[in-house]
Amino acid sequence: MSGDQLSEVFDLIEVRGLLSGGFAVRGPWVSRGVIRDSLKLLAVVSGRVRLMTDGLDRPIDLAPGDVAVLNSRSWVELRGGTGDGPPVELVPEEIDPGAALVGADLDVDDIVLGGRVDINDAGRALLLQALPPVGHVRGTAASATALGTSLDRLFDEVSGNRIGSAFAIRQYCQLVLLEVVRAYLDQAALPPGWLRALADDRLRPVLALMHAEPGRHWGLDELARAAAMSRTSFAERFRTVAGVPPVAYLNRLRMMLAQRALRDDDARVGSLAAELGYSSDSAFSTAFKREVGESPLRYRYRVREEASAR
Repeated sequence: MSGDQLSEVFDLIEVRGLLSGGFAVRGPWVSRGVIRDSLKLLAVVSGRVRLMTDGLDRPIDLAPGDVAVLNSRSWVELRGGTGDGPPVELVPEEIDPGAALVGADLDVDDIVLGGRVDINDAGRALLLQALPPVGHVRGTAASATALGTSLDRLFDEVSGNRIGSAFAIRQYCQLVLLEVVRAYLDQAALPPGWLRALADDRLRPVLALMHAEPGRHWGLDELARAAAMSRTSFAERFRTVAGVPPVAYLNRLRMMLAQRALRDDDARVGSLAAELGYSSDSAFSTAFKREVGESPLRYRYRVREEASAR
């Protein structure tokens, strides 16, 4: 198994970045809208934008290359542009980004791209818990160089309307999401959760062990040695950084692996239980139902029915 735990977890929770909107406008403007997605991204390609949403005491000023990450927010207001006269009101639901950005001028227009993040049920709480209500990734930071490049390429594809653009847009949306997470890990203090744990130099070797052998019965002493810490210090640091004790993190990892196997493979429940370190089918099924809310077989049937209905 790869030592890249971020990629592995992204695969487990089936994370996808998707373009959901965008506009180019000159002069003063304002855009207000209800947020229907759990996790929304707003990226400024050019111009300067003032963002306000529920939970903020004051607006956030976004510069070119900046991305705002809105986690479980209910509304957003964006303002920008200069000049005389009342601001043009933009209604997000009425904007087709493909049509709105064709012919946009980076030197003159304010250009904003909107995106959403789709994740499966297993990852929803995991990812939302790991991010703050509002995050601000600054495009001027050294860690955001690749983010700026990905944003520029995404804009080129959306505005260029070339053959194969739909495929390219999907790929660049994925890259933008990845670069947002990478840059945010370097720029901000994360709340306790798996993203913060992945960024912790002392805990990273421990997570590598658990991800490499999730079915092994890891002892606290063994994990503490991997972190080069005492048992007590390690247990305290892990809980503080990850938000849960090591055994709870390992159990959640096992359940995500189980959901992927039940969703994508034809593995028998008994074989899966043994692979993930459970002493019996019933012990695995009990743990699965406690975490997921339904039995392994019922979960497999439901997700496959939902996939075939799409």
